[in-house]
Amino acid sequence: MIRYLTAGESHGKVLIGIVEGMPAGVEISTEYINQQLRRRQQGYGRGGRMKIETDTVKILSGVRFGKTIGSPIALVIQNRDWQNWKEKMAVEGNGAGIEKITVPRPGHADYAGAKKYGFDDIRNVIDRSSARETAMRVACCTIARKLLEDCGIIIGSHVLSIGPILIKDRKKIDKLIIRYAENAYLVSKEADSSEVRILDKSAEVKAIAEIKKAKKAGDTLGGVFEVIVSGVPVGLGSYVQYDRKLDGMLAQALMSIQAIKGVEIGEGFANAAKFGSDVHDEFTLKNRNSIRKTNRAGGLEGSVTNGEMIVLHAAMKPIATLAKPLMAVDLATNKLVQSRYERSDVCAVPAASVIGEAVIAPVLANALLEKFGGDSLKELSSRCKV
Repeated sequence: MIRYLTAGESHGKVLIGIVEGMPAGVEISTEYINQQLRRRQQGYGRGGRMKIETDTVKILSGVRFGKTIGSPIALVIQNRDWQNWKEKMAVEGNGAGIEKITVPRPGHADYAGAKKYGFDDIRNVIDRSSARETAMRVACCTIARKLLEDCGIIIGSHVLSIGPILIKDRKKIDKLIIRYAENAYLVSKEADSSEVRILDKSAEVKAIAEIKKAKKAGDTLGGVFEVIVSGVPVGLGSYVQYDRKLDGMLAQALMSIQAIKGVEIGEGFANAAKFGSDVHDEFTLKNRNSIRKTNRAGGLEGSVTNGEMIVLHAAMKPIATLAKPLMAVDLATNKLVQSRYERSDVCAVPAASVIGEAVIAPVLANALLEKFGGDSLKELSSRCKV
């Protein structure tokens, strides 16, 4: 099965990734991965770091002549900003003369991380807990994404809301998604043409204005995005054990993204307030084939895919670093002070939606491998009849 690890700090020299368990024969290129890295860096409301970094990946192993060879794949992304942090983030030495950070930011991992590991310098927490790590996660997961695409399973996404601004015409969005029912990535392409990845033009204009307003006030904004997956066969996942339930694994993948605080599948939260007769997706027949009238379940029933498009929603809290800081306690002096400001975005929901596309790819790829098996793409694709 596919698994991956990332290493590296936000202001360290590099980000490193290792992907293990990829079947042989999957065509992969640095440009294919870099395209997803570029998408991750876009979005109105991003901070100064994106002006410094131009993320590009190097493939160091596991690929020969443009195809995976079944061995671990090693990846590296250079941090350009390392040049400005060589002394503060040096691997060797004792840190003498380097200012220690002792004031945690409310909402960040700062306080909990420092207490957990016994640090007297919060910088150790900041640099690994940072969402900068998701650059390598996107790179690693994009390899699994390519495997899925080669088997006809396509992932897309778009933003539903930013702060209080929500898309108004959901029916119009649903029609677009139905139009692209065989290729969810076309939804992503439409969304990518918007600075905030919102498919509703009226909401797009209002969202940009809201981000400007937040920036002027020294504040931040969160939001909700939707990830959709087309071409999913019936029967991925399992209901027989808790740790094999596909909906649980997909939710975990999305919740692992920094600042994600809520996940739902299909119309999960809205369905909780309705009668069952208004929720469950009835069957009907079309050319003697069973189809659904609706997809309120989001493509999963009993933790198993039912052949409909997978629909996932993730809620991102406002970024915890505020230019107009909240109050905190200095851990060195135990005095009440203003929390410190660490360079940050005002809104990163558009970027988070792209990361959401990426992180579910290994989960779905493993579900595909579990059901159909295969050590090579040729073997796998022949079994899932692509």
